[in-house]
This record gives sequence, structure tokens and C-alpha cells, in this order.
Amino acid sequence: MAFDDPSTAITAGEREASLSPIVELRQYVLHPGARDTLTRLFDREFVESQEALGIALIGQFRDVDDPDRFVWIRGFPDMALRLEALRGFYEGPVWAAHREAANATMLNSDDVLLLRPADAASGFTPSSNDRPPPGVNGNGAGLVVATIHALDSPASDGFAEYFEHKLKPALIEAGVAVLAYFVTEMSVNDYPRLPVREGENVFTWFAGFPDRSGVDRAIPGHGAVERLIGGAPSLRWPPHVLRLIPTARSLLTGLSQPCAAMSSRRRDGST
Repeated sequence: MAFDDPSTAITAGEREASLSPIVELRQYVLHPGARDTLTRLFDREFVESQEALGIALIGQFRDVDDPDRFVWIRGFPDMALRLEALRGFYEGPVWAAHREAANATMLNSDDVLLLRPADAASGFTPSSNDRPPPGVNGNGAGLVVATIHALDSPASDGFAEYFEHKLKPALIEAGVAVLAYFVTEMSVNDYPRLPVREGENVFTWFAGFPDRSGVDRAIPGHGAVERLIGGAPSLRWPPHVLRLIPTARSLLTGLSQPCAAMSSRRRDGST
């Protein structure tokens, strides 16, 4: 499934919004040693079968720091179509055929954040790259870092503006490629068969790196990023950072393009 159509005459921001207006960031805790089994099964059986129902399979990852964690991201056009697509997949033939094998690898699959872009242009940039065919294993390019900020109140109360005017310029200055940034989608999860972390406020951003050499520039605990995050409003506790290696069939990689919001001019005329 290609994310973009070069002939489509719409703005970059509109393309981002059309790709991932609703996003799930899913973290699975697996039985020891089961991650390769799930990764192979997922990339072989659960990519095209979800895309056929209108789900955007954005990325699948191995957690660098936890060998028993599998992380993946998918997107939906809106909440109504999310419900329709989830029913179609989890009540359909592909999941029925493989759910026992998939569930046998998992200890917990309920760590799920339901998100939406913080800005019209801050969703993942569409990619024209072709996904490798089923059966291709191994790793994709580079490293993706996801940083999750738990907040005392909605991001609109101050953190989102702080990110735009303080943290984002510092990341640009450091040469960090910010791939997307999101806030909590507050809609009720209308498919309770798949729980999400409801009642939480988060701000989550993703950065891409061609290798691990520059990752410290974007991880809290290092330099300018640490100082700026220390002064951010509404933080409940230190950020949770995921260092993620893409699977061979992940469309999102460390080489993916930054989101359009990283270069677009803001509405107030500032950059």
C-alpha cells in the first residue's frame, strides 16, 4: 500500500492528515524469545490483510532495549472507519486463522495509545517507497525513536505550544528529523474488544535516524533536549523513550521524511 499519489493536487498538510488522522501506537509484551516468531507472522499475514480494509500499516518495530517487546503503529481515516475496519479484521478470516499463534506469543497487548496529529501537518509524511514483499525478514533502515510525554492536562493547555516554540526549534537546530507528533485522541474507544489507555493525556513525537550514532541528540537526558523538557509545562513524570528498529516490511524507518510541520510556516507567520 503506497501512502502517496504524486498526481494528487492537495497540500502537504492535507496529505499528512489523510494518512493518519487517527493513530494507534501499540506496545506488546511478549513471552521470552517469542518476538521473532510474532514478527515473521505479523509481516507475513497481518499487513496486506489490514490494508485491504483501509487500515494504514505505518510501522512495525523491535524495541532495542527490550528483547520481549514488539511495537507497531497503524492509522485510520476517522473513528467511524476505525470501528468498521477493526470489526472487519478481528471478526474476519485472517485473524481467525492466525489468532491462536499470535496470542501464544503475547503476555500483554493492552498498552495502546489512541492519538491524533497535534497539527494539521504533523502526521507521518506519505511515502512512495514500495514495501518489500511478504517473506522478507530482517531489519529495515535506521532507527526510530518515540518519546511519550505523560501530561497532567490536555496538551492544548500548554505543552503543545511549548513543543512548537521551544523544543521543535532546538531539535531542528540539532539536525533531528522529527517524523511526526501527536496528542491524545479523546474519542471513546468504541471497539472495547481491543482496549486502549483511556483517561490519559500524552504528547508523543517520533524521530528518525540513519543509524544509532546521533540518537542522543533526541533522547531526554542529553544536552539541550533535557534542559528544555525540564522546563516544559504539565509533565507528570520523565518521558518514556522507545528506541525502535524497523522490521524489513515497515514503511516507517529511520530514513523516512520529516513531517511537513517541521518545515511549514505557522499560521502566525513564524517558522
